[in-house]
Amino acid sequence: MEIALEKVCDLIVHARAFDVKEGMTDPRSGSNETDDRNFGSLAESGTDRGEEEMRLVIDGLNTDEAASLIALVFVGRGDMEAAEWPDAYRLAHERMASGALSPADWLMGIPNLGDLLEEGLAGLGMSCT
Repeated sequence: MEIALEKVCDLIVHARAFDVKEGMTDPRSGSNETDDRNFGSLAESGTDRGEEEMRLVIDGLNTDEAASLIALVFVGRGDMEAAEWPDAYRLAHERMASGALSPADWLMGIPNLGDLLEEGLAGLGMSCT
């Protein structure tokens, strides 16, 4: 694995925080702030700082580190076995090189990313604990 375990563990924490965020519950309710007791004003607006931070961390990784994260997802979700790590890592590199895979977009689009990264680490005999 070409990424420090600490970086993966940090990303797992960020990914889990990102996963539990809720979007607006009723963006077109038709009510006004007074009628809904101002609940609408509690919804986050604008850019999510957690999402921004996670994207910056992923975009700041070098190619080998990003490929390692993607390969961990392949192993974590069962696409490939831990014994196939070299193939998973190579495949991640190939997909990134072809432009078919933007690491930040792809990784952040996975709903249970933190769990999959953790499963991938477990498959390789590693843990954040």
